[in-house]
Formats: sequence, C-alpha cells, structure tokens
Amino acid sequence: MNNLHPVVAKVTQRVVENSREGRRRYLDLVEEAAGRDPNRHSMSCSNLAHAFAGAEEDQEAIMKARGPNIGIVTAYNDMLSAHQPYGRYPEQMKLFAREFGATAQVAGGTPAMCDGVTQGQDGMELSLFSRDAIALSTAVALSHAMYDSIALLGICDKIVPGLMIGALRFGHLPAIFVPSGPMPSGISNKDKQKTRQLYAEGKATREELLRSEMGSYHSPGTCTFYGTANSNQMMMEMMGLHVPGAAFVTPGTGLRQKLTRAATHRLTEITKDGNDFRPLAQCVDEKAIVNAAIGLLATGGSTNHAIHIPAMARAAGIAFDWNDLAELSSVVPLLARVYPNGSGDVNHFHAAGGMGYVIGELLDAGLAHRDIKTIWGEGLGDYAKEPVMDDDTLVWREIGESGDPEMLSTVAQPFQSDGGMRLVEGNLGRACFKTSAVERSRWTIEAPARVFETQRAVAEAFNKGELNRDVVVVVRFQGPRSNGMPELHALTPPLAVLQEQGYRVALVTDGRMSGASGKVPAAIHVTPEALGGGPLSLLQDGDMIKLCAETGTLSTDADLASRTPAHDAQTEMGLGRELFAMFRHHADGAEQGGSAMLASAGL
Repeated sequence: MNNLHPVVAKVTQRVVENSREGRRRYLDLVEEAAGRDPNRHSMSCSNLAHAFAGAEEDQEAIMKARGPNIGIVTAYNDMLSAHQPYGRYPEQMKLFAREFGATAQVAGGTPAMCDGVTQGQDGMELSLFSRDAIALSTAVALSHAMYDSIALLGICDKIVPGLMIGALRFGHLPAIFVPSGPMPSGISNKDKQKTRQLYAEGKATREELLRSEMGSYHSPGTCTFYGTANSNQMMMEMMGLHVPGAAFVTPGTGLRQKLTRAATHRLTEITKDGNDFRPLAQCVDEKAIVNAAIGLLATGGSTNHAIHIPAMARAAGIAFDWNDLAELSSVVPLLARVYPNGSGDVNHFHAAGGMGYVIGELLDAGLAHRDIKTIWGEGLGDYAKEPVMDDDTLVWREIGESGDPEMLSTVAQPFQSDGGMRLVEGNLGRACFKTSAVERSRWTIEAPARVFETQRAVAEAFNKGELNRDVVVVVRFQGPRSNGMPELHALTPPLAVLQEQGYRVALVTDGRMSGASGKVPAAIHVTPEALGGGPLSLLQDGDMIKLCAETGTLSTDADLASRTPAHDAQTEMGLGRELFAMFRHHADGAEQGGSAMLASAGL
C-alpha cells in the first residue's frame, strides 16, 4: 500500500520485529498440523462412524467425503439476547452447505455469559476468565478433526476473543465469524442515561428504572450501544473475517439470512481442497491485528479491547502492547460518535454508512492496511461497501458520503484528531484512559484519593454523601489475579452524578470498565495490579493523585516506598468463583491480556 501513514507503517514494523520468534513458532505449529493431515480422511472406520452417526441425511456425504464438512462452534443460549438468534443457525447452515455440495455439523458449544446481567454482581468475577473457558471449549470442539473449515457463532464481550483464541490454535483451517446483528433501536440512550442517574440520586423508583431498561433492551439481538460486543463486530470487519458488511444488520431480516448463507457458501470455497485456500493463520497476521486496533481507535470502541487485542495477538504468535495502541492513537482520528460517545446507537451508525464508510475513509487516508488476506475478495477494500438486496440477490454497493455528519465524519474533519485511547503511566503503574467520551476540560484531574476495595463500598460512601467533593476514587484488588478483573460499570452513575454536581472526579482502578465507559475520566486496567504489592496497594485516603491524559500521567506525590502493601480481604467463594481459582492464580497482567491459559501455555 503506497500511501500508508508513516506511523502506521512504523508501528506495524515494530510489531513484526517484536513478534518474529513467536510468529515463527506459531506458523511452524500450523504447518505441522496441516502436514499431519489431521482430518476425517485419515481416521479409522470406527472413529469415523462415531463422528457421523448422528448426521442423519448427511451421513453418506460425510462418509464418502463428497465435499467440505464445516464445523460450527456456537455460543448459542437464549438468555443472551445477542445469541438467541443462533438457535436456528445450525439448521439453516446445514441447508446452505448442501446447496454447494457440502455438509455442516455442530462441532461444539461454548459458554456465553452476559456482562449486562452480571454488572455489579458477584458473577462478573467470572467474566474475563470465561474468555479462557470459551477458547478451551473451542479447542475441544475442533479436536475431533472432522472439519475442513470453521463457522464461529459468537458476538458478545469475551466470546469473540475466546472463539478467536481457540480457533487460532487450528489456524490451518479457514474460519469465518458469523454474526446475528443488533436488536432494533429502543428508547433513546439519552433518556436511558437520565433515568439511571435519577435512580442513583434516589429520584426514580426501581420500577421506573426497570421499565426504562426494558425499553432499551427489548428483543433478540445485540445491545445497541457501542460497547464491547459491537466493538467485536467492528474488529471482525477490520480484520476481514466477516462477510463484508455483516456486522450490524438486524436479526430476522432477509438480508441477515442472505449474509449467513453467503458465509456458509464461502466456507465451502476457501478450504484446502479448493483453489482459494485462506487458512485463519494467514488471515490473522500482524497487519490484521494493527487494523483491529486502528478500527477500535477510529470508532471510539470498547476499552476492554486493550486487553483482548493483545490476548488474541498472542494466540497467533504476535506481540502487541499498549505502547503500540497509544502510538496508533496519536495519528488515527476519531471518525464515529456512537453512544456512549454520541447520541445515536449502532443502528443509526450502520444507516449512516457504518463500517463500510469508516473502512473507506481509513484506506483512502493510508490509515489501515488494505493488503491483508481476508476471507472475501482481494483485501480490505472489498469491505468499504455495504450489503443490500437487489430483488432476491445479495449485492454490495458503494456508500458515498456520510448519511449523518453528526455521527460519521471524515479524516479531514474528524471529531477528534486522535483515537481517544491514551496510555497513562507513572509511579502508580500503567493504565488506559479513554478520552473519546470525556470532555477535554476533564482530561486532567488532581485531587485527594479515597481508597476502596469493592464497588459496594463506593456505593455506600456515595449514599452517605462522603464523596461530595473533588476526589479520585481508587478501587483496588480488582485485577485478574485478585478477583478475575470484573467490570465496574456500576460505578458510572454515581460518579457521573458527582461530576454533574460540579465536583472534579476521576476513577483509578486495576479493574475494568465496560464497553460503555462514559464521561467520567478513568485510569483503568492499572498494571501491575494491587495484589502482590502493586502501587495501588500502597495508597491511603488523602494521598494526592494526578491523572492527566494530556501528558500521560498517573502519579502520586505520596512516599509509597515507606509503606507496607494492604492485603486483599475479599472472598472468591460462591457462584462457582472457587472453581476459577486456578485461572486467578496463573493469570498474567492486563497489558498481556489477563489470561491464565495463554500464560500457562507459554504463549
């Protein structure tokens, strides 16, 4: 690509250099797996008979290897609205596969928890490590070696990264992510946010709050705010792992079904036995990982991906860290304002031009790699269009100008000159600061600390009026090794109330915020975490803390060296948390991806 921005080229080259040995080992693993021919063609008759005993009308085709066999790994459950539509996908995909002389089998299922259900609850402490469990479940599903390509059915927060990590260990096979799309828009995000804050102030009843939430989260499909789930879908487009434009088409529509059909057909065409082989290991390379980060920055996506991108990269033998993310952020402009960064949701974003528009802008400005191996077409340029129905035929058309300049802008006139994700560091460690939703006047906060070890303690102090002042709220012992690094989104309404009352407020934590991280300045994912003697374990109430996104500062003037670390007194019992003790014990830092599985595997 001749016009690639020099900083994008520089960061990519650094990632290539830092990944040289790890990438070589990974590709050697993939080559060895492909060379062993670990599939049904080499199985004994007894093995094979077990594998298609339940295949009913596809038995003969699988037995005689008449065509490719697609392994479906599904994260279906009907508690999670985004995944509810997947219940009928396998049945449909088997029909679509037969149209091309192929077969499809459900290789296995993975867990799929909803972070929206567990926000502020003890179950959230399982959330991050559910990504490892999903990766392991994916590996178990694919270990049967029956498949020529992989359909990955998952959308939400830890599920797409987990599916990716697991599938990458079978990188000799082609894989396509198959989304199901966002639910239709409900009440406005502004109204929802207003009710939440009124409830936090005691001015709305629980019934009023529940009615408001039900007006927003109301039907099958992904939640419509631009959180981690929808950021996942953005990244799959930026990496070329979707059928182009599949991310944000609503469930239950003819276009949605046509896109699923196209994905199934494509999985029959890009196998080893065809003439267009596109194994996952070749698609997910250094350039694809950089593209994922660029998309995150250009759209103001979820802060959770500061953890997930390094973890996914590691699974492909690629080293990517927060220095890379921060340097890309310095040149990638913010092109989209989607709630919580703006007023409209992902349906409005898609209608205004969506991912096709963003990709076109980035490519024209040399801010993304065009020459990646995608599962479709000749590179990322094929993703700068939108899918539509022409009578009963799926086609792609040019997008043109933004349909809503308040939501989608140009590289020449962006909403913000950088990507809105800053690295802050100092004697309190390294952390991420999402600036895209925070007013610039609040990018610098210097105030006394109030130190907590649970979200509940923060809520109690807020209700007592103890936080009615300029304050940096520190919530520690929330890292991967302490309690699984839960999201702390329940802190957003009370801190927003304090901010609207005129106080200078910030959050510093070794935990996570959700993809809905909003207008309160926050240094999150602080590493090293408090457990084990990290700097946050040395803080005391009243210590002056400076958090500045302008200068990249996270520091205190307190004499930390003279202090003894506080100890984590929390319990990890109940709701199955005790079963995840191994994950907590072996987890590595947030910047490395916060994974016990990858750390234990030496990746």
